[in-house]
Amino acid sequence: MADIIRLLSDTVANQIAAGEVIQRPASAVKELLENAVDAGATRIQLILLDAGKTLIQVIDDGNGMSETDARLCFERHATSKIRKIDDLFTLHTMGFRGEALASIASVAQVDLKTRKPEMEVGSRVRIEGGSFVSQEVHASAAGTSLSVKNLFYNVPARRNFLKSNPVETRHIQEEFIRISLSNPHIHFSMHHNEAQVFDLRAGNFRQRIAALFGSSYNERLVPVEEDTSIVKVEGYIGKPEFSRKNRGEQYFFVNNRFIKDNYLHHAVSSAFDALIPKDAYPSYWLKLKIDPSMIDVNIHPTKTEIKFQHDKDVYAILKAAVKRALGRYSVAPSLDFENEPAFDLPLSKMNEVPVQPRIRINPHYNPFRLNDTASVRTETFPEQQPFQKFRQSLPGETEIKTWLEVNRSAPEQHRLEHAPAPDNPVLDLLNQFENLDDFRFVQVAPKTAIAAFSRGVVLYDLPGARERILYEKYLHAFSRQQLTTQQQLFPPQINLHPTDFLLVRELSEELRKIGFDLSEFGQTTIVMHGVPAGLEPGSEESTLQELLEQFRNNKERMELTMHDNLARSMARSLVLKAPASYSSRELRQLAIDLLHCDQPFYGVNGKCILKAFTSEQVSEMMK
Repeated sequence: MADIIRLLSDTVANQIAAGEVIQRPASAVKELLENAVDAGATRIQLILLDAGKTLIQVIDDGNGMSETDARLCFERHATSKIRKIDDLFTLHTMGFRGEALASIASVAQVDLKTRKPEMEVGSRVRIEGGSFVSQEVHASAAGTSLSVKNLFYNVPARRNFLKSNPVETRHIQEEFIRISLSNPHIHFSMHHNEAQVFDLRAGNFRQRIAALFGSSYNERLVPVEEDTSIVKVEGYIGKPEFSRKNRGEQYFFVNNRFIKDNYLHHAVSSAFDALIPKDAYPSYWLKLKIDPSMIDVNIHPTKTEIKFQHDKDVYAILKAAVKRALGRYSVAPSLDFENEPAFDLPLSKMNEVPVQPRIRINPHYNPFRLNDTASVRTETFPEQQPFQKFRQSLPGETEIKTWLEVNRSAPEQHRLEHAPAPDNPVLDLLNQFENLDDFRFVQVAPKTAIAAFSRGVVLYDLPGARERILYEKYLHAFSRQQLTTQQQLFPPQINLHPTDFLLVRELSEELRKIGFDLSEFGQTTIVMHGVPAGLEPGSEESTLQELLEQFRNNKERMELTMHDNLARSMARSLVLKAPASYSSRELRQLAIDLLHCDQPFYGVNGKCILKAFTSEQVSEMMK
């Protein structure tokens, strides 16, 4: 029987490794920038063409390579970072596996020029698709210049999976920001299509944050410093009043390596409890220095995940350090022991107009009648009085909650296009919304309302109904006509996170169709000339931030078209700002708008939002 196991060639093995290490142009940028940092560079330039698809070039003034090293660095598992297995537990460099350059060279055309400072001439090496082309003596500048041309040119399937240029540029910019943040002592610059994007002078950590995110951030930062035998924490957190609607400004660095860790994020978020709204996220730029033997970075190919030997201790120290910083700089509310708390007014009551007290008298009360059980008469809203008697026969609160829980258990992947419609009698009942005037609308809970009349009762979920109405409104705006824009008398300037700025640029045409009138103003600043009609004054910036956050979250969790995603995101961001209570007129209009939707019975997430009962069904439920 013939043998079936064969050794893969180096070219095939490198392309397999490239599938894990080099997923997109941003992955190649990350590896090349980290190599430049490891080479001891003081100045690093990143040059891009077509979002890195045509060209990625990294130029540094680091240690450079000898003629032999220049050829050997493209071999698989060739590295100068480690020598033996124990070195994995004492890592002080960004790279260590020796896979990056071999993987990049297998799926691109690579041109390397390098020279050590003490040598008179350097070397030039060219490799295409993993095959060696040439090596020659070259009059190179001290340091290294590595050009990656036509990434994935020999793997068409991988190249076709790449996103649009704005999307890929956003990913590259995020990697550039992470590496430049962790190394503020290095001068970084970035050019895209011959236009300068960043020019970051060497400085301290605070200066680097201000250079990347805007000079206004210099006033928003609170220093964090804590030094223990386990971990040293230093960096900055944003003041609570500058919390954001998205997670774009959250950075952890462990030994100068950017990481993602939900456990550590929870520690910081817990320190901000009661200081920021529930739907907001704190900003932080925190560096943790820890003994390399107490962590393991060899977990994921991207090296953004780390295991801690004493994770609970690190959690407690980090949380305490953030809380201490908030208290030390008088960011957290302080206690006034000389103030009498009985005279304190809740914040929600401070701006209310005082109401004159009224004395209520029961004219039927007779103190000499021992059996008189009359009490002070309570007032009711006139609009609810005719409905009170009927309301007593409706399902109780327990039944309503049970019904909502049962219907909310439907899976999110439930396809709305094939959602079952209610029975014909129920449809007939719902069709009375616009024809009858004897409906009575009552909001029985913050998220639940009831519409009742002589023929039955209808229950609907308020947030789900509002989200469905807004979703279809914005979705139709893309295919029909642009929505009305409300021009701003004093257009505000909004300073965005660099990746958010690129996302706004990518969605500029779609944002215009749903009512936003935006223009670029500076490096990462936009001017909001107009907003969708009906948007609450003062909520323009937070709505846009929430819209961008929802758009990114949907993109990560679901396969949606850009229009569908944007319509969902805009609807969701406005629902989060919806009022807690509705008047009877608002409830009626909401119900009418819902029935005009293409799919009024199910929410955007597939859950039931509308349920109707005939009067016979209600009577049967009460037996």
